[in-house]
This record gives sequence, structure tokens and C-alpha cells, in this order.
Amino acid sequence: MARVPALGFIFVTLFLDVLGIGLVIPVLPKLVAEFRGGDVSAASHTVGVLVALYSLLQFLCAPVLGNLSDRYGRRPVILGSLFGSGVDYLLLAWAPNLGWFFLGRMVAGITGANFTAASAYIADISPPEKRAGNFGLIGAAFGLGFIAGPAVGGLLGNASLRLPFLVAAGVTLLNWLYGLWILPESLPVRHRRSFDWRRANPLGSLLALRTYPLVLALSGTFFLIHTAQNMLHATWVLYTGYRYGWTAGQVGVSLAIVGLMAALVQGVLARRLIPALGEPRAMLMGLAISATAMVGYGWAPRGWMIYVILVFGSLGGIAGPAAQGLISRTVAMNEQGAVQGALSSLASVSGIVGPPLGAGVFGWFIGGRAPVALPGAAFFFASALMLTALTLGWRALRRHGPRTGTGARAAPGSTD
Repeated sequence: MARVPALGFIFVTLFLDVLGIGLVIPVLPKLVAEFRGGDVSAASHTVGVLVALYSLLQFLCAPVLGNLSDRYGRRPVILGSLFGSGVDYLLLAWAPNLGWFFLGRMVAGITGANFTAASAYIADISPPEKRAGNFGLIGAAFGLGFIAGPAVGGLLGNASLRLPFLVAAGVTLLNWLYGLWILPESLPVRHRRSFDWRRANPLGSLLALRTYPLVLALSGTFFLIHTAQNMLHATWVLYTGYRYGWTAGQVGVSLAIVGLMAALVQGVLARRLIPALGEPRAMLMGLAISATAMVGYGWAPRGWMIYVILVFGSLGGIAGPAAQGLISRTVAMNEQGAVQGALSSLASVSGIVGPPLGAGVFGWFIGGRAPVALPGAAFFFASALMLTALTLGWRALRRHGPRTGTGARAAPGSTD
């Protein structure tokens, strides 16, 4: 008897996937620094390039995988993504030099469409009025995976910087086996559509967003949000180690707190706050909170303050599910994969731009050529991007968005 698609299946798959990612975050920059002779400034640039390479390959390949999921279903795309991630971790675990790191990131970028397919999966099985809340489960899975992943990865990294990669490979490949035997398909055959190369190429997929005025209008907001987040991700380990002297274990604890708060906010609070506020207000409020938190990260003179700011900043997590809910309700079922693939490509472009920008700004302002020593400069820059995203989002909602979270359109020129 065929299994019925349910949120529980995709939640477990995403949780285990994020667990593997979280295991290696505290140690990857430190291992790169070893290859660069302990030079933190040089390592920051290399880490930025590695992340950008991953994003470049994802930019090129995500629309193809998104369209393949509309043609053949979400399940094979999710499974292929998991297998590629497992291979990536094995390559990084045994890498004798930085060249192998670049090869591993290329493999992961080519196959890295798990969250794209998962978003389409959730859209497939959720009624429109529940999509924003159900999209919060992605954040909850992310959060729970980051509670255990970075904490365990930091502890393992204290013993050996290679060990977390081996454990991550094992978790990811077990997840692949779980999906192979358990994960059901969510897209019925009758709702599938033919593969279209015009939509499958990155530029064509982005141009196809013109079909949906709200999605197109929010694309600038979407891009800036991800650029700011990628700047933060690329510099977090290096910044906290440089400014506060945090070990891999301490970094792991901080990321575990991020995970715990993300699980609470996106898995529990989002289901209550978004319906109460409406998707437009929830998105704008989340962006304002995130912008404020990033200023706090760059300013905090003591390491313990970071933990307080993390708790406050986590409330900004309602922006993501709210935006996903707004976008998915305007898209037909057999085009969810294509649109999510296009948005994933846009996020990948931000991944090409954000990490080198964040790492470069950080490296510059701790280097000898900087006019003033300002380790938190990358976070201040990211906050400015968030404020710009907030402005663009407000304008998009005013012109094209719903008046409330019910899906009704606003009159031209009206405000949210």
C-alpha cells in the first residue's frame, strides 16, 4: 500500500539533512585556516570563495532540478540532493589539500536542491490557508538540526577537525536510505507538466517570474535578505573566534541556540503570529527585527551579549514563512517546483555575492590597510541590506500584495 504524503516525512528528511550541515559549520573555516598556514584573514577570503562556488553551481543547476521535480516528482530530486551531499562530506573528510574542498563544493552545488524540492513538496500537500504555517516547519527542522549539529560538531572538532565530516557523511547517507524506503511522492502524475528548457536555464527561470507580479516584485527583497544572511554565515565563525576568542565548541553552542530559537519561532510561534498579523505585516516585522539584530552582532563588545541578541533576533524568523506563504498562494500546483527553483537560483546568486562580500569586508577591517579596526563591519553592511529589503518589500506589497493574509488582492495604490 502506497504511503500518503505527510509533513512528518519531509520534516524528518530536512531535520537529518540540516543535522549533517550543522556538524561541519564550526570546523570548516578552521580547517581551511590550517591549509592557509593559520592566516585568518586569508582563510576568510578562501571560505568566501568556497561558498560562492557552491552557490554558482546551485544557481546553474537549481532551475533544472526544480523543473525536473515538476516533471518527475519531488522525491527523486530530494534523494539525489541527499546523495550528493553525502559524497561532498566524504570528499571533505579525506581532502589532502584545498583543491579537494573545491571539488566537494562543486558536487554539493550541482545536487543541492533539497530545500527547493522540500518547499514545493510542502506546497503540494498544504491548503493555501495553512501554507505559511507549514513552511515554518522548514525553519523548525533547520532549528532542531542546528541544536544538535553545531554543538556535536564543535565537540567532535575539538578532538579532530576531520571527524565531523565523517559523521555528517554517515548521517546524510542514512537520511538518503530513509528517504529511499520511506519518503512518499507528493506530486500526483496528473498534475505534472513537461520539462521546459526555457524555464530550466537560470535566466529563463528568472524571467518566468514575470508571470507572477507579486513574486517578481518581491524578488529584490528575496535577493537582499539572502545576501545579508550569507554575509553573516560566511563570517560568523571567523568573527567570533577573532573578536571573542571562541573555540569550535563555543561556536557550536551559539549555533545550537540559533537552532533552538528557530525551532520555537518558526515551528511554533509562526503558526500563531502569522495568522494574527497577516503575511505582509509578519514579513515586514521580521525584516525589521533581523536588521536590528545584525547591528547588535557587529556592536557587541562582550561575547555573552551575542547570546542575548540571538534570542531577540530569532523573532525575525517569521519573515521567511510569511514570504513563502505569500508567494506560493499565487503559483499553480504544477509550477511550484519551477518557481521555487527560480527563487533558489536567485538565492544562489546571493550566495555568490554574499560570502565573498562579507568575508572580504571582515578581512579588510581586521587587516593592516583598514583606516579603522572594525571587526563588525560586515554585520553593519548586512543590516543596511536588510533595511533596503524591508523598503522594497513594503513597496511590492503596496503595489501587488494582498490586503490581509487571506489572499485577497489590494486595490492599486493601497497599502497593506
